[in-house]
Amino acid sequence: MRPRRARGLLTIGAAAGLVAGALAAMPAAGAMAATGCAVTYTTNSWQGGFTANISIKNLGDPIKGWTLGFTFPNSGQKVVQGWSATYSQTGSAVTAKSLDYNGSLGTGASTGIGFNGSWSGSNPVPTSFTLNGVTCTGSTGPTATPTATPTVKPTATPTATPTVTPTATPTVTPTATPTVTPTATPTVTPTSGAGTPLGINGKLHVCGVNLCNQYNRPIQLRGMSTHGIQWFSRCYNDSSLNALVNDWKADLFRISMYVQEQGYETNPSGFTDMVNRYVDMAESRGLYSIIDFHTLTPGDPNYNLARAKTFFASVAARNAAKKGVIYEIANEPNGVSWASIKSYAEQVIPVIRAADPDAVIIVGTRGWSSLGVSDGSNESEIVNNPVKATNIMYAFHFYAASHKDNYRSTLSRAAAKLPMFVSEFGTVSASGDGAVDVASTNAWLDLLDGLKIGYANWTYSDAGEGSAAFKPGTCSGGTYTGTGVLTQSGALIRDRIRTADDFPTS
Repeated sequence: MRPRRARGLLTIGAAAGLVAGALAAMPAAGAMAATGCAVTYTTNSWQGGFTANISIKNLGDPIKGWTLGFTFPNSGQKVVQGWSATYSQTGSAVTAKSLDYNGSLGTGASTGIGFNGSWSGSNPVPTSFTLNGVTCTGSTGPTATPTATPTVKPTATPTATPTVTPTATPTVTPTATPTVTPTATPTVTPTSGAGTPLGINGKLHVCGVNLCNQYNRPIQLRGMSTHGIQWFSRCYNDSSLNALVNDWKADLFRISMYVQEQGYETNPSGFTDMVNRYVDMAESRGLYSIIDFHTLTPGDPNYNLARAKTFFASVAARNAAKKGVIYEIANEPNGVSWASIKSYAEQVIPVIRAADPDAVIIVGTRGWSSLGVSDGSNESEIVNNPVKATNIMYAFHFYAASHKDNYRSTLSRAAAKLPMFVSEFGTVSASGDGAVDVASTNAWLDLLDGLKIGYANWTYSDAGEGSAAFKPGTCSGGTYTGTGVLTQSGALIRDRIRTADDFPTS
């Protein structure tokens, strides 16, 4: 449900990194001086475009309000869209100013920001950074002469957090479409046994308004969603999936394959293969997987109807014999009527059924899968005009800091009449960023637990945004276990998922 963040690292292509630090000195106007800091700048590039993630660590006295400055070495490098800061660029000079929620940095505290950019000619990394006008060196020390912060004309600002319209992601179009050559994921010898979620529950089906296991008993699946696999495939490997199973005790792995935004439409066979590999990795560990056809922009799923038929015909035929695959056919329809969404679903579902007649299928709902709440409607339009198919569920998405009592009330009513699945939610605002709303998140999860509604949290990634489970740079380090690598959001959700499952077997 998010007019959400510009999306993170495109792992298909060249990668570059730089670490720098800051020596304290005079602050920019209106900001306190830093006495030392370190900056880590990492990029992942494709032809004509790139994503940069920046980690800023304060090594000195606490600061309130900061401005990061740097200069692109190449005049053809531009900021296109950023997150977690307000970006401005004049010529090659870039500034990123803190937002309200991340402006205060105590001694030793870090924050992560990032942006999507474009380039021509070459894409070298900046060689120097300033914090509040002070050149970064990576240590504390005597006051240094600050570098003047240029006056700049804004060229890119983050999307403001909406108060009603949930989750849609801004489209970032690079100057050239990347060639998708996904890194092969090692084949994992299946180890799923009787004690895993898949081993215990077996093939799932819809019974009444519930998701039920092989014993025809209602269950709740709890797990995590990937970020866009075109950007964050480096986060999904043997170590991270092992952590999801053994450290998080998760039941579910949602595989988010964007259709646009450098996704499926750029290389259908490459992304189909990537999805299938992730399904195998989940199955081998006893996890259920949701194959998410991540439509977002355009919001009318009928725009991608032909692609959906091709994709689902392929993945359903390939995975039909598996017991743990759930198909999500339209992530977040927006700007479109329920009648149009229903028409789309009734054309795609038969394609899946032709190959996999018994699989559970999740159908997106109006208003960024809000049951229409974000468009001023409610669940009644679906209750009165449901999709003509069996063994289906309806998607509901929420972001805890933006969507509260009226959304919870709608879901509570709907769950009495419709099979519901929260295939995506966040702990932060509908932008996918900002502070974690602990109270609202816990209220939501308490409700879902009580109604036995399954869920997948956005996101199991190290994106530079508040909704990410891992701190920036985690996926480059290869360690995914324990709380030291987790953000506040990740720690909160891990604690909730780790509580004991309730899987009846009789």
